[in-house]
Amino acid sequence: MTIATILSLGETALKLGLICSLTVLALFLSYSMLNVCDLSTDGCFTLGAAVGAAVAVSGHPFLSIFAAMAAGICSGFVTAILQTKLGVDSLLAGIIVNTALYSVNIAVMGGSSLINMNRTETVFSMMKETLKSTPLKGRGDIVVALIVGLCVATSFTALSGCLLSQSQKSVDINIGQGMVTIALASLLIGGTILGRGGIFVRAVGMVLGSFIFRLVYTVALRFNMPAFMLKLVSSVIVVLAISGPYLKKQWPQIKRRMTHRKGVQ
Repeated sequence: MTIATILSLGETALKLGLICSLTVLALFLSYSMLNVCDLSTDGCFTLGAAVGAAVAVSGHPFLSIFAAMAAGICSGFVTAILQTKLGVDSLLAGIIVNTALYSVNIAVMGGSSLINMNRTETVFSMMKETLKSTPLKGRGDIVVALIVGLCVATSFTALSGCLLSQSQKSVDINIGQGMVTIALASLLIGGTILGRGGIFVRAVGMVLGSFIFRLVYTVALRFNMPAFMLKLVSSVIVVLAISGPYLKKQWPQIKRRMTHRKGVQ
């Protein structure tokens, strides 16, 4: 593997890692700070991608960013209302919204499961042109916090989907599939690396975790791993991220047991 190839892999992982880190930060906000497990992430990610693509195709690439975030806010608002006003469990609320969003996303995409943006101007193409031409308290408070927090979190998720779709210049209805697993893995990796410290330090850890996860993904694809195996890779990374700190803490005890068994034999 040449240096150019390694740099190319790093660039791809960094690009996708930064884009998907918005989803990781959204999960960090809802899961770690609001103590709510939002399972609507997959659908919301696709919603942001679909809305962003639809607006970009109509000739408004920069407006697509705000449109995608607004759509994400609507998704988060519905999820929060189900939990706070209708008494629906947080896990079930996320599943309900995620299921409903599949139909919504198909409708946004004009009844199709794919939007091609190869000939569409995106925020990335516009940025390239710009860089070339530019020189270098109480129950009520908890309810409000939950609603606002989920709206902010889902707006980040939708923005992440919007940027990824424009980066890839295409949107598929399954683009958000598995984003909960990816974001959770990145969240756990970041927590393992920079889990201690203030909010800013932990947020930097989430971005770093997203980059590391995407780097593993990119390397796996580079070695011609079948696409259907990537879900297994995601699951393995999640297991390692969860069990890593536990095994590290248990290692002295495990080592003593192994030494004792050798002594008995």
